[in-house]
Amino acid sequence: MIIKTIVVGPLEVNCYIIGGEDTKEAAIIDPGDNADEIISTIEKEGLKPKFIINTHAHFDHIGGVKAIQDYFKIDFILHKEDLFLVENASEQATAFGLKPISKPEVNKYVINGENITLGNKPITVIHTPGHSPGCVCYYLENNVFVGDTLFAGSIGRTDLPGGSYETLINSIKERLFSLDDNIIVYPGHGPSTTIGNEKKHNPFLK
Repeated sequence: MIIKTIVVGPLEVNCYIIGGEDTKEAAIIDPGDNADEIISTIEKEGLKPKFIINTHAHFDHIGGVKAIQDYFKIDFILHKEDLFLVENASEQATAFGLKPISKPEVNKYVINGENITLGNKPITVIHTPGHSPGCVCYYLENNVFVGDTLFAGSIGRTDLPGGSYETLINSIKERLFSLDDNIIVYPGHGPSTTIGNEKKHNPFLK
């Protein structure tokens, strides 16, 4: 499996490009900025982007979506409960002192437990509300891409619109921690970790 990480934007979001070694079909996860760099990487690797899948819709995670969506003519996929964040993404950005972003069009919505096919492999959607109402994680083979739900040694903030600390903790414990300990966790910011490591050492989840 191909996993490319590009750290994008002033808030240093991890954008992931994932694909199959055999089919070269690829998905782009959380392209928050630096659209030109993401496009260049995809083309250099000879990948065939099939869709953009976002873990959530805060401005720092969707800033590059429209440019990539328009360039490759591919769908942008999201959980419906985060649509309100897409609608006010520019207001979010300017509230942080950053420039407005181009609003993308959401083409499809995902639900908990749904499988999205990439090449010949299923990506399982895990709805993990708390950081935002529509936060989801994407589970593929031995990997889970968690956005801002879970970090190495920390959790996502819950003080933004639609956030809930109690809901986030429940999402992690009930849905992410049901995965095997050896599953690699790829967060929206910072280094990767594992489910087992966060069960043992994350101070928010003792």
